[in-house]
Amino acid sequence: MPSADRGPNAVHVKLSINGVTRSLEIEPRVSLLDALRERLDMTGTKKGCNQGACGACTVHVDGRRVVSCLTLAIACEGREVTTIEGLANGRLHPVQAAFVKNDAFQCGYCTPGQIMSAVALLEEGHAGDDAEIGEWMSGNLCRCAAYPNIRQAIREVRDATV
Repeated sequence: MPSADRGPNAVHVKLSINGVTRSLEIEPRVSLLDALRERLDMTGTKKGCNQGACGACTVHVDGRRVVSCLTLAIACEGREVTTIEGLANGRLHPVQAAFVKNDAFQCGYCTPGQIMSAVALLEEGHAGDDAEIGEWMSGNLCRCAAYPNIRQAIREVRDATV
């Protein structure tokens, strides 16, 4: 008999999240976001619009940023998922530290997704100037309008690694 919370068509999935393999029984239609938050109690990744429009749920899959609300968990089997919880690795990542130093958050709800996107854009080499930063961060919305501080944090990390 299928479990009420797993549905009648649950499948076994192994996900590598922040370097740890986790096993789940989920329906194939479960998003990566819901698997993280509801099945694995990893609540650092935020659910904003649940339509891929705000970027609050941004995580890395094999080093590339994705909106986890539109990514099926089952599609991540055999791939490495990195969440905000796995970014620090025991101490603040330079982008996290720069966000704190530059007050690049206000309510903090979008911050995990903003940080994950900022890390990716720096690694991708898309932080040449404010216009480029704005373009490559455009998928991450901040309702508090902390954009100038977010750009400053990104510039600070960019300049420290040059």
